[in-house]
Amino acid sequence: MPMRVTQTIIACCLAAWASLGLSASHAGEAAHPVSINLAFDRPINAGEAPVIVGMTDGLFAAEGLAVTTSTAAGSPEAIARVTSGSSEFALVDLNALIRFRSQSSVPVKAVFVLFNKAPYAIVARKSRGIHVLSDLEGKTFGIADSDLSAGLWPALAHQNGIHLDHVKQSRISAAVREPMLSAGQVDAVAGFSYLSAVNLRDRGVPADDLAVLRFADYGCDAYGFAIIVNPAFADKHPDAVKGFVRALIAATNLTIRDEGHAVDQVLTRMDEGTRDLELERLHAVIRDNIMTDEVNRNGLGAVDPVRLERSIDQVGEGFKFGKRPSAADIFDDRFLPPRADRLIN
Repeated sequence: MPMRVTQTIIACCLAAWASLGLSASHAGEAAHPVSINLAFDRPINAGEAPVIVGMTDGLFAAEGLAVTTSTAAGSPEAIARVTSGSSEFALVDLNALIRFRSQSSVPVKAVFVLFNKAPYAIVARKSRGIHVLSDLEGKTFGIADSDLSAGLWPALAHQNGIHLDHVKQSRISAAVREPMLSAGQVDAVAGFSYLSAVNLRDRGVPADDLAVLRFADYGCDAYGFAIIVNPAFADKHPDAVKGFVRALIAATNLTIRDEGHAVDQVLTRMDEGTRDLELERLHAVIRDNIMTDEVNRNGLGAVDPVRLERSIDQVGEGFKFGKRPSAADIFDDRFLPPRADRLIN
């Protein structure tokens, strides 16, 4: 083939890649995808919909990423997988990362916050006399040791003038949380609003008998689920981390625009699940945890450092820090695109 013809073909190929907004390095990544394992901290439900949509709709693949998932037994285990390198990314409770960083020098950080507000809530029966948070005084409150909301409960009570010794706390297993409240063995439980409240309605508890007291509505500044990344991987593959974040932003927008499609994709990854239940769950997540006023102003994925500092102090009221981490220890904004590219569209 003549040299001039060869040069013309190469130039046309490079122009085609440029028209797609891709660099030569991205072209290489597309030919040789970067393999990524993302650890979930619990079995999949509609709360993980944006990640699932990113996989099933090819958004991660379009960024040159081959994403697989695994499931850990809680956020601490998922964080351990990332720090060991067995998973490059994980979706974890940011407050678990705060606790981890207070005890460890491993510089793992979050790079994208999916839940701008933590889903922690106290779910109570109105028929037991609980309508607002102060009604908990004199009542029996079931809380699981594994539930990270237990660490924020002291700060929440203090902020709202509730005496902890006036509330009877019953340590229970997370597995029996909803059944015990349904049976009237406790007056209220701590859990996630989109899990416990929706599960209780599914168990036959009338919606008008449930009081869902969200921590965020009573002064809790905590962020919720966030993507963390192995620091060595981030140093070696910064473009892959940026691509992952871009794909997740696109997937979150798609999830918001078409909840039904998102739930259909989630159901393909669940062992059990009903469309109506997961659709209700996803709608609650988007309304209460993702599309907040802060996100509408500042875009998806970011944090307000001042708010994050306050939330760290609130975690510290219920959990003894080895060394208090700073907001900079918890969140790294280098991989986020500009605000204009993160606004919900």
